[in-house]
Amino acid sequence: MHIIQSRRDFLTTLSAAGAASVLGTGRSLADEGPPETTALRLRRDPSICIAPWYVAEDLLRAEGFTDIRYVPVQTGLTLAQMIGRGEIDFTLYFAATAVFRLDEGVPITALAGMHPGCFELFAHEPIRTISDLKGKKVGIDLLGSGKHHYVAIMAAHIGLDPHKDINWVTSPGVNPMELFAEGKVDAFLGFPPEPQELRARQIGRVILDTTTDKPWSQYFCCMLVGNREFIQNYPVATKRVVRAMLKANDICAADPDMAARRLVDRGFAQSYDYALQTLTELPYASWREFDAEDSMRFFALRLHEVGMVKSSPNAILAEGTDWRFLNELKRELKA
Repeated sequence: MHIIQSRRDFLTTLSAAGAASVLGTGRSLADEGPPETTALRLRRDPSICIAPWYVAEDLLRAEGFTDIRYVPVQTGLTLAQMIGRGEIDFTLYFAATAVFRLDEGVPITALAGMHPGCFELFAHEPIRTISDLKGKKVGIDLLGSGKHHYVAIMAAHIGLDPHKDINWVTSPGVNPMELFAEGKVDAFLGFPPEPQELRARQIGRVILDTTTDKPWSQYFCCMLVGNREFIQNYPVATKRVVRAMLKANDICAADPDMAARRLVDRGFAQSYDYALQTLTELPYASWREFDAEDSMRFFALRLHEVGMVKSSPNAILAEGTDWRFLNELKRELKA
């Protein structure tokens, strides 16, 4: 009964959010034709910041997808391999990680930017700035991960050499946040619900917040990425997926309380308070204003500068992005 009420709330919000911003105008779904496939395999991700990923489920069903499966998989090489092999059709990827995987030759395509922000860099006293990380230990899940990339380019941005000036600490089977909480590393880059938990436990201090601190707040963090073969073979289905995700962004921006309750009701988040805080703080409506290609280029340039990718930014953009669906939908949804 509780989930039924949540669904009613969701549909009510669809109406309340406004036809121009959420439902859009332009061509009808019938004019576009049905999706070439009604099955979707999406990554199940425990991160609260990707709330639109789960809010979009009813929207995806309205777009004609009847078989929607959430595949549990950790980040890192396994996720890249699964989406490259077509075992997952779409995922939300940190932009820098998408660039890194494209440089490795993983057959993925970036389709749209979802939101900027969400990462927060925590440190113990007396560290107060990125420059203070020189010679310090930074906890990461693994080398080549999104958190590794992000801290590395943050360090390079202010003149540090991330290969020599930072001691990267990995510990298989141990969450790097717990290493930070135990004082075994000096800094840790977290994303929801990790920052909320560290603040609740009064551990460390935030020395950089990508939601508010420039230049990081000016670029998409999270990108909608798909398996390249799926996108090529099923263009109508792809456009419908992108549309559902963009509408879900608008819903999260219009009613974060409803979206937070929905995440908890369906088991995608454990804490309503943490979910609501994240949804309230993140600028989900920025997909209408920010430039997805500019964000991919920014991270490709930064990673190329520190030697973490060999391909040129132009080559990565040409091979691994397709903005046709996004551009069409911006016109359709009156962005």
